[in-house]
Amino acid sequence: MKLTFFEYVKAVYFKFIDLLHFPFIKQGANDPYHAIYNEFLSIGKAIQAPSVLEIGSRNVSGITRRGMFPHCKEYVGFDILPGEGVDIVGDVHKLSDYITSEHFDLVYCISVFEHLLFPWKAVLEINKVMKIGSYLYISTHPVWPEHEMPWDFWRFPKNGFYSLFNKYTGFEIIFLTEGLPCKAYSLVDDPPTRSLWFRTINQGVSLIVKKTNNYQSDLFKFLNLGCCLSSWRGLIAWSIADNRKMLRINI
Repeated sequence: MKLTFFEYVKAVYFKFIDLLHFPFIKQGANDPYHAIYNEFLSIGKAIQAPSVLEIGSRNVSGITRRGMFPHCKEYVGFDILPGEGVDIVGDVHKLSDYITSEHFDLVYCISVFEHLLFPWKAVLEINKVMKIGSYLYISTHPVWPEHEMPWDFWRFPKNGFYSLFNKYTGFEIIFLTEGLPCKAYSLVDDPPTRSLWFRTINQGVSLIVKKTNNYQSDLFKFLNLGCCLSSWRGLIAWSIADNRKMLRINI
């Protein structure tokens, strides 16, 4: 991408600001965000010959994790699109249509939940395919630039996960943390934003939950309404009208 002179000067300026933070940079490997993933690996190693499900397994960044559980008896990669690392192509909002109920000992998904149109529906579907006593690991973002457009829908502060994983959905949160800290600077003069630089903002959130029971289906009957759910099968079309972007979902 070719930059104008002004854009180049601006980029150099912000890069200089970034370099000023160098004395405060910490090793990411020691961040709590990554520590939760290592804890999940330890839990997995303690389970004899587990069945493992990776949701969002397609290799889009050059990183594959299939070898993280060499002792597993079964490893299934699930993704909405075909590609390297994908064994089953399907919609996680209808996960139980593709996979036997109460089948997996370990389930994990990394940088996936922000791309799910109805994450609460996905949580219930994941519950269906997990054994009671099994473990789920999730990592996503409280703050992150938009990406994989137009399939980028959500950001998750850590407290938001208590609404998704609880006794009603059949889960208990074992570990939950935010990490990958950063600084943000307001580029407008709105008074409430001018002190944003003083705060630390976390780019990552990760958690481990345990399935304690099947979810209470009588409390979630509304999720079966056709007007609410057609997940990825609904057509998502971006249209521009009156200089506004509108998300239109045809179900």
